[in-house]
Amino acid sequence: MDHKQKKCIIIPAYNEEDTIGGIVKNIKKITSADIIVIDDASEDCTAEKARYAGALIISHPFNMGYGTALQTGYKYAVRNRYDFLLQMDGDGQHDPRYIPELFRQIETKECDFLMGSRFLGGNKYKAGIFKSFGIRIFRLIIRIITGETVTDPTSGYQCLSRKVFAIFTRDIFPCDYPDANVIILLYRMGFKIREVPVDMVPNPSGRSMHQGGATLMYYFFKMFLSIFIIMLREKSFYSSKRAFK
Repeated sequence: MDHKQKKCIIIPAYNEEDTIGGIVKNIKKITSADIIVIDDASEDCTAEKARYAGALIISHPFNMGYGTALQTGYKYAVRNRYDFLLQMDGDGQHDPRYIPELFRQIETKECDFLMGSRFLGGNKYKAGIFKSFGIRIFRLIIRIITGETVTDPTSGYQCLSRKVFAIFTRDIFPCDYPDANVIILLYRMGFKIREVPVDMVPNPSGRSMHQGGATLMYYFFKMFLSIFIIMLREKSFYSSKRAFK
């Protein structure tokens, strides 16, 4: 008899006390999946409000960044034998009503990595100037390297099979800025990637992890460096099981 497939939702959060409680409550209305909030050493009541709303909390002792918070969630999911994992932001940009459909599609096993795209299905999302520029650049790079079209390469609304998030627990995962580089990595490893249309709204607080000229330049530098390193490795490296033991 097949065991019941376990699903979890991970939400990395840093100083999201205004939104995290409502997000957790809305998620619980539409799915029975376990909700894990990774509190990245918030300086406000993020952890308390998430816990009160019904989430399990994993707290970092100090701020380690978005990518490391995600990896903490992946490690928890592997250790607790989850089959499918969905990740979303804690700032209110991602609409929880798409969660059942995202899980449904990843459970069909027709793809290994599913992304919610704000640019499919007639959505009229308006990104800022720098965000739009980055999205266009990374669309082009992904197209050149993989031959595939990805409309929303910076989407953080994703659903992953176990074999994907298990690999992301390893050092190969780019913890600094997991974005377009992750998509290229998965294509080179032979995973099936798909996008589905979702609605998103701009960050209600107006905050961004890439605010400021210096931070933005560092982001692009790290992203291009990560992609360069991925491309330097032979494809045989990614197909070798020994590389991920």
